Amino acid sequence: MQRFVPAQFQPSLPQEKFIIQHKPAGDDVVPFDVVFVGAGPAGLSGAIELARLVAEDKKNGGQLAVEIGVLEKAGSLGGHSLSGAVVNPMGFRTLFPDLKDQDFPFRRKVTGEKVFLMTKTGALRIPTPPTMNNHGNYIASLCECVRWLGEKAEAAGVNIMTGFPVDSLLVDGNRAVGVRTTPAGLKRDGQPGASAMPATDVSAQVVVLSDGTRSPLAQSYMSWQKFSAKYSQIYALGVKEIWKVPKAPDYIAHTLGWPLPKDAFGGSFMYPMSDDHVAIGIVAGMDYRNPKLDIHLQLQHMKQHPLFKEILAGGQCVEWGAKTIPEGGYHALPNRFTGDGLIMTGDALGLVNVPALKGIHYAMMSGIFAARAIFKALKAGDTSAQSLVAYDQSLRESSVWKDLYKVRNMRHAFKSGFYSGGLKSVLMTLTCGAFPGDENHPVEDAQEPKESGAENFPTEKIGLSKVDAVYLSGNKTRDDIQQHLIVGKDITPELADFYSHMCPAGVYERRGDTLVVNSPNCVDCKATDVLGPRWTPREGGSGPNYKQM
Repeated sequence: MQRFVPAQFQPSLPQEKFIIQHKPAGDDVVPFDVVFVGAGPAGLSGAIELARLVAEDKKNGGQLAVEIGVLEKAGSLGGHSLSGAVVNPMGFRTLFPDLKDQDFPFRRKVTGEKVFLMTKTGALRIPTPPTMNNHGNYIASLCECVRWLGEKAEAAGVNIMTGFPVDSLLVDGNRAVGVRTTPAGLKRDGQPGASAMPATDVSAQVVVLSDGTRSPLAQSYMSWQKFSAKYSQIYALGVKEIWKVPKAPDYIAHTLGWPLPKDAFGGSFMYPMSDDHVAIGIVAGMDYRNPKLDIHLQLQHMKQHPLFKEILAGGQCVEWGAKTIPEGGYHALPNRFTGDGLIMTGDALGLVNVPALKGIHYAMMSGIFAARAIFKALKAGDTSAQSLVAYDQSLRESSVWKDLYKVRNMRHAFKSGFYSGGLKSVLMTLTCGAFPGDENHPVEDAQEPKESGAENFPTEKIGLSKVDAVYLSGNKTRDDIQQHLIVGKDITPELADFYSHMCPAGVYERRGDTLVVNSPNCVDCKATDVLGPRWTPREGGSGPNYKQM
């Protein structure tokens, strides 16, 4: 029996790396008026809406000229975009009111859905919870949606620069004044290689953090500015595969129960992406108790279940990926979303509705609200927090906020166990979150103790190995790249073993009593940043290169 608290071994967030007092100046600075950090649904939606507002203003005689930039760490648009994904079309409809749903980059409309409670050998179909009703939604590939949005943004005059991760937020006093990109071509020892390129400073009147889950810039900024929330943000880890199959089902499926243990919140999904392709995956809250739980391995066992095995038979896995998801919901949102010259959006802020399994349209709407607030601020010549707070107000008055409020206590209800949480979630659904009330679980995932014991989940190694999975992610990281993961001190053999199970990509390996870090395997899922070694940006184009996810 072993028991430990991961937070005791986790290094502190290196805030001094991510927040730098430096006002960009000189000919080497790339000037923008507004820069979006991250070309996901939030960043691209914001850039498109801002470009539209500026263009409309010019048509009406306005003189405002705005240079809009989007910095993306992936080598190509969508390369790091991973999601389920069943998409609520609200964001697309709001952004493109003149287009019809069939014009959007969706694969197909949801025509049927099933929810199952799984045991090791069987599956009981249960009524679809109201929060999971997907009538009117669409199955989509998130990376395809991102590429489509990128084309629309570029057509609107937005400057999109792929392969440019952001290393640091540049500030002048308390004001964000730009960002610094990550240097490229550094060898493992940190020395420049033959193709080394230095960091670039980018100036901006407004910086929008749209860089997704566990954004190190957002984490550092909120800590530096002493933003507060009722509860700490908590996370889930999702692992997903795309399969080419003889025949895809005509319905989407969600499951609860096996192969996850009873103390792990989560479930699985299967979505038909086309007549002969399905997306299959599993998601588990990272507050799980047993340190030997391996989410990637649970997916491999789940594929052997009769519910999925029949569909996958004769098929082939063509892509694999992993990602963390913010699950804290309403109570984990900070008391402020803006600062002087800065706005936070999407997953970087934590806009995910866990019971509904939705976040893409929230991210898009947050980008749209951000653009509207920025436009007004630029017109007024005032990009201070007092001016940009219009974004906070818009978000709090929107359907996004109302949706999150209705399910405000639901995720935390499951911290008391699967069956107890299920009962509470029913009551919360009936009362819009009012009863039985706040569950009062304020700690972050790394502070939840891990305790080994009798494993009540599959442990035999079967199916796709982690090495082969990383290959199927399209990983483009150099083998000799500089280490980008910050490992804490006093790593015991038991802790090394925990990291090896936690990471879905096999970045951490226990060899004897030693922890070995295979950082080129990292697919930027950020699981390690939640429970172990800290994640920091690496050179542009590294990490996964998703095509269908």
